[in-house]
Amino acid sequence: MIQLKRIYDAPKKSDGYRVLVDRLWPRGISKEKAKVDIWLKDIAPSNELRKWFNHDPLKWAEFQKRYKKEIQTNKEIVAQLKDVLSKNKTVTLLFSASDTEHNNAVALAKMVESEAFA
Repeated sequence: MIQLKRIYDAPKKSDGYRVLVDRLWPRGISKEKAKVDIWLKDIAPSNELRKWFNHDPLKWAEFQKRYKKEIQTNKEIVAQLKDVLSKNKTVTLLFSASDTEHNNAVALAKMVESEAFA
């Protein structure tokens, strides 16, 4: 099971394995307080794509397409995430964006749940 959660929300046992999927470490939170099991910064969108998107809902559909294309070219990080998913019953993808509907964790979860990640 994949869950999504802002890294600023308190960790819970129900989060299972906590995976930070942002390229940059979130501001204002210590690594100790974040309780991250693994930081997969290379699964995050490139700096260029992240800056282009800028959490603009009008760019959401195009962002998802471009992000999917980037992910598909990085077989090593995809394999790493697949390994995490196969070894853990519950995986929570952590993100720092304040927009909980239009961010890379949401797009990544959609990819994982679709055949695009197979």
